[in-house]
Amino acid sequence: MRFRRLLPYLLLIIGSVIMLFPFIWMVSTSLKAPLDIFNLSIIPENPTLANYIKILEESMFIKWFMNSIIVALITTISVLFFDTLVGYIIAKFSFVGRTVIFILILSTLMVPTEMLIIPWYMMSSEFGWTDTYWGVLFPGLMTGFGVFLMRQFMEQIPDDLLNAARVDGMNEYAIFFKIAVPQVWPAISALGIFTFLSNWNAFLWPLIVIESPSLRTLPVGLSFFSSGEAESQWHLIMTGATISVIPLILVFILLQRHIIKGITLTGMK
Repeated sequence: MRFRRLLPYLLLIIGSVIMLFPFIWMVSTSLKAPLDIFNLSIIPENPTLANYIKILEESMFIKWFMNSIIVALITTISVLFFDTLVGYIIAKFSFVGRTVIFILILSTLMVPTEMLIIPWYMMSSEFGWTDTYWGVLFPGLMTGFGVFLMRQFMEQIPDDLLNAARVDGMNEYAIFFKIAVPQVWPAISALGIFTFLSNWNAFLWPLIVIESPSLRTLPVGLSFFSSGEAESQWHLIMTGATISVIPLILVFILLQRHIIKGITLTGMK
C-alpha cells in the first residue's frame, strides 16, 4: 500500500527530471568557458558571465529582445480588448446574424496557420506592411479562439445583473468595463498569458515578413545568430536561449495561479 501511494510521486519525479534536464544543461552551458562546454559535469567548474556580456555587446540581441517585447505586449493588449468586447457583444446582445457571425469566427479555428501565410503576405505586400512592425503584428491582433473563449464565459453572467445596471443609469461602456470584465477576470488572465507566450515564441510569420536584421524578433534573431554569427559556438547559442526564456519564466512565476485556474475553467467551458 505504501508503494502504491509513493508510485505517482516517483513517476512525477522521474518525469520532472527528464523534462528539466535539457533546460538545466542549457543554463549550465551558458555559464561555461568555450573549452569546458563538452565537459559532462552539470555544475560548471569555473562559472563565468563572459558569455552573457559578449552576446549583449557584440550582437543585436537586445534589439531582438525589445522587438519581441513590443510584438508580444501589443498583440496581447489588442487581443484582450477586442476579443473580450466581441465575446461580450455576441453573448449579451440580440441582433440579426449573431449566430452566423459566431460560426464564421469559429470557422477560422479550422484553418491551419500555414494556409494563411500566403494571404497574409499578399496583404502585407499590397499595403506596404512587409518589413515593418505592423506587418508582424496585424495577424495576431484578434483571434477566433479568444472570441470563443470570452463568449463562453460572458454567457455565464446573469442578464438580471446587467439589466439592473441599465436601470441604474449606467451606459453600455460602463457596464462592460465595471461589471462584465470583473466577472470574467480569470478567463481574461488566462487568455492574456496564452497570447503573450504564443507571440513571444512566434517564428514562421516573423521570419517571412521581416527582412531587416534590426526588426527581427528574438526567435528569428536567435535562429540567424546560431547559424551565422555564432556558428558552432554553443556556449553563446545556449546563452541566448537562456536569456530568451527569462520573460516566460517570470510570467509563469507571477501568474501561475491564473494559468492553472484558466486552464481548468477553459476545460470546463
